[in-house]
Amino acid sequence: MLRFLLGRLWQSIVLLLIVSVIGFAVLNLAPGGPLSQFALTPGMTQAQLARIAHQMGLDRPLPVQYWEWFTRLLAGDWGRSYRDNQPVLAVIWSHLLATLLLMGTSTLISILLGTWIGVLGALRRYSFFDYAATVGAMIALSIPTFWFGLIAIYLFSLKLGWLPAGNMYTIGDGSFLDYAVHLIMPSLVLALVNVAVWSRYMRTAVLDVMNQDFIRTAKAKGLKGSAILSRHILRNSLVPMITLLGLQLPTILGGALVTETVFTWPGMGRLFLDSLGYSDYPVVMGLLMLSAILVLIGNLLADLAVAFIDPRIRLG
Repeated sequence: MLRFLLGRLWQSIVLLLIVSVIGFAVLNLAPGGPLSQFALTPGMTQAQLARIAHQMGLDRPLPVQYWEWFTRLLAGDWGRSYRDNQPVLAVIWSHLLATLLLMGTSTLISILLGTWIGVLGALRRYSFFDYAATVGAMIALSIPTFWFGLIAIYLFSLKLGWLPAGNMYTIGDGSFLDYAVHLIMPSLVLALVNVAVWSRYMRTAVLDVMNQDFIRTAKAKGLKGSAILSRHILRNSLVPMITLLGLQLPTILGGALVTETVFTWPGMGRLFLDSLGYSDYPVVMGLLMLSAILVLIGNLLADLAVAFIDPRIRLG
């Protein structure tokens, strides 16, 4: 186990280094830049822009800028936002909990609903429910997430008035029920595509396990169908699904970016787009590195969970 963890730690460090180099280079080589925001200020002269660039360290060679940023990152200083001069970690932290709440809720919904649809579709193979679930999954995978979000806002907010159209809470309220009501639409829209993916994979995994020899042996011993389903089929079907969950984290983060924008949810996705539009590179790089760290941690936890569930798997 220790050898496995050390190996994954080394791989994670290398991957984060590659992500940081590529991200820093792409951002700084893109047209525009942080100075474009200052250039829009009335009366701004080239001499003033040059002074601002020198104060921000933007007049130095790109490798020097990267090295200074990377050394500060290792020391725990992620820089300061160009927009409001606040520490990057403080800016991200003020939006991180909102994204984790949205991602956690949508992931739980997608797992529970996707597992139920996938298992029932496998047990009732080629039934009306199985065909309906297949068609529904294809529709969910074919239509963009933002379209579902806009349709949900139109139906449940504008027409029916059941749910709020956006934001995380009502100003002046902030109760648990108010948070829950605001969470319903964005979490369901974000979970929709993941439910489609999870249900299809779960159906395939259950069908594969049902055709194994140990399932036929369990039936020959006279075990009840419910016992076979809970003790053997579901337990063995969850092994590849946990791995899938780790691989789905980047997709969930990307979906959160779109969903947060549609529903004006104050999370990291909306912060990323706002910072990108303002050319607030320290915040963008901080979000990029934090997202990479969360994905690596999620995949590591998925591998450990697979080893815990399946005793045949050993992490060397």
